[in-house]
Amino acid sequence: MKKFYIQTLGCKVNQYESDGIATSLEEQGWKKGAKNKDTDVFIINTCAVTSKASMQSRQAIRKILRENPEAKIIVTGCHAQTEPDQIKKIDRIDQIICHKDKIKIANHITSNCGNKPDLLFKKTDHGNSNSFSGFDHAVKGKMTRAYLKIQDGCDAFCTYCIVPYARGSSVSMPEKQVFQHLNELKDSGFKEVIITGIHTGMYGLDFKKKSSLLHLLEKINDKKPVYRVRLSSIEPGEINDGIINLAKKDNILCDHFHIPLQSGDNDILKKMRRPYNVELFEDIIHKIHDKIPSAGIGIDTLIGFPSESQKQFENTYELIKRLPISYLHVFPFSARKGTPAYNFDNKVDPVIIKNRCAKMRELDKAKRKIFIADNLNKKLEGLVQHKSDSKTGMLKAVTSNYLTVFLNKGNDHRGKILDLIPEQCDKDLNIIGKILN
Repeated sequence: MKKFYIQTLGCKVNQYESDGIATSLEEQGWKKGAKNKDTDVFIINTCAVTSKASMQSRQAIRKILRENPEAKIIVTGCHAQTEPDQIKKIDRIDQIICHKDKIKIANHITSNCGNKPDLLFKKTDHGNSNSFSGFDHAVKGKMTRAYLKIQDGCDAFCTYCIVPYARGSSVSMPEKQVFQHLNELKDSGFKEVIITGIHTGMYGLDFKKKSSLLHLLEKINDKKPVYRVRLSSIEPGEINDGIINLAKKDNILCDHFHIPLQSGDNDILKKMRRPYNVELFEDIIHKIHDKIPSAGIGIDTLIGFPSESQKQFENTYELIKRLPISYLHVFPFSARKGTPAYNFDNKVDPVIIKNRCAKMRELDKAKRKIFIADNLNKKLEGLVQHKSDSKTGMLKAVTSNYLTVFLNKGNDHRGKILDLIPEQCDKDLNIIGKILN
């Protein structure tokens, strides 16, 4: 039996796609191997979100080549799509497979693993000719919570982002296929499915008969193919009253929203080509909090964009400080070749960016503490994870509003959704709780 190994760099969507490739290979008789010389084929699923990610992708390829001189090497992913010439410079790569053919990798490997690096390479396209490419069956992976990619690509072209060039225009999984995958996941025992995409809020807008993310979520709420679904991320301008209401108690959508802000300064948002302003963002956050006070609200920030002054950074800091959010993701700006921002003047000194990020991460800790304190000694619903925590050996449960609670007991509850109470929080913000009878 031939063996394969997949190394994945980058985002959750990449991991979802790698899990789907692995499943397809196993269905064709392949076996998952280890990162050693006994493995026949290595697949590197690359990332291009930053220049550093692209460099790390090439480093991963070279390392595998050194350690496995006899193996077949397949490269795919966003870096392979945006800069195939960089990949071709690396000797002994058997194939570069473009993004659109990623789902066919199992067939490609089984039938024609040749020596022409660009044999299956196609450029991304934008326009009506593009269509959604998905796996035939649900991607289950090895996690307690399953992912379902319902949308791919992006038409926004933010000035710092390479993703539209890597994945093409926005395309959506047909509604019938969405429910097929949800039902398969339910039959496999999954209680929570994370709805994901590159620009999930654009779902359905590419259909001949236009639909929307709200329309899909309302149907999921009516049919309830699984116990609960969670949105991985959604743009601020695409959150409406209907979506917020679906996250209220007794509905299927988790009371958790992850919303990219990037900057709290309107001039910087314009330079980023973000389609909203600070006032809209602030209004959305307060609307969610007013309607669902228990909701977890996470925010992405991009610090040190070209020309960001100290005052503009402070605008971001003060905005987040006054908003009722529960956590932050803090990213330092990294100039990405191939994007407009790569050539922008007035770059911010890396030391200044590092210091600003450190200040934002302290704010993140403060926000987490407040949100945890607000949830202590309250009854919450948590999905108990199959794997115990590697450090403590304790079980973990993920609540609907996205808190991780450590549990002392409950081995027989793995994979179940149960009522629990967070009771205390230590200095490292680890939450200890108990399962209710």
